[in-house]
Amino acid sequence: MSGTAGGRRADADAGAATVLAAAAVGVLVLLLGLGLQLGAATLARHRAEAAADLAALAGAREAVRGADVACARAGDVAQRNDARLLACSVEGWSVIVSTATRCGCLPSVSGDATGRARAGPVTAGGAPSGGLR
Repeated sequence: MSGTAGGRRADADAGAATVLAAAAVGVLVLLLGLGLQLGAATLARHRAEAAADLAALAGAREAVRGADVACARAGDVAQRNDARLLACSVEGWSVIVSTATRCGCLPSVSGDATGRARAGPVTAGGAPSGGLR
């Protein structure tokens, strides 16, 4: 009974559906992993931007005391939000900050997500004085 299975002839493509299903599952797992990495990178960018916003607001509150005090306060707020203060400058009463947070996406990727913000008084026309460069 060579070539038969239970009295019936064996089908030449037996098991092909299993192989295709396993390949489809593998592709779906890869896509899921890619989606998770993109989500982690987006989350890190949002954290960096939020830290920059809060640091700029805190620095603008202290801008009347000088650039050193304003930037020190901005750095403290950024650190409390798990970010590093990359740059801080004071232009008039406005404080401009740049922060970075670790992405933690892949072990082999060491990139940082960055955020920038500007805080200060609003002019009479409703637009901020100056623009973020």
